[in-house]
Amino acid sequence: MNLLELMLSGQNQGQIQQLARSFGIGEDQAQAAVSQMVPALSQGIRRNIGSEAGLGSLLQALQKGGHQKYADQPEILGERRTTDDGNAILGHIFGSKEVSRQVADRTNAATGLDSGLLKKMLPVVASMMMGSLSKQAAGAGLPGSGAVQADAAGGLMATLSGFLDADKDGSVVDDLLGMAGKLFR
Repeated sequence: MNLLELMLSGQNQGQIQQLARSFGIGEDQAQAAVSQMVPALSQGIRRNIGSEAGLGSLLQALQKGGHQKYADQPEILGERRTTDDGNAILGHIFGSKEVSRQVADRTNAATGLDSGLLKKMLPVVASMMMGSLSKQAAGAGLPGSGAVQADAAGGLMATLSGFLDADKDGSVVDDLLGMAGKLFR
């Protein structure tokens, strides 16, 4: 399951509903906006984890960032701290407010939603994305039966594999070796 499928799955429907309520739009419009924004966010993460420290930073954020609350408590998506956290996430992912503006403009062109609204929505969607990834990561480490842990770990690796498979050849081994090579140069 890729990140977009994970975020739009039935288990995260409360997030989409809350996003729609928070921004005064329909659920179908919220889903369309998320569908347009998440690939750009995924691409930013993919670019980020290609750097020496990027993968470690992502794994640390997933483990210690407290982002899972956005998946578990969708009612907090409308709070200011969610937007603040999302802006920090966007800073790490994109490194520039200009890239965020471009994502909002492209989403506007695809959905017809107001660009200003989308610029406000993007940090919340970034928080939702990290919440979904964090929940997946937490699932990999939860106590329980081995089968449950294996399924959760497999789901996290499948999600992260989409980011790590830079050359899209279906294998992350060559990409990880390339990253390791950069670290030891």
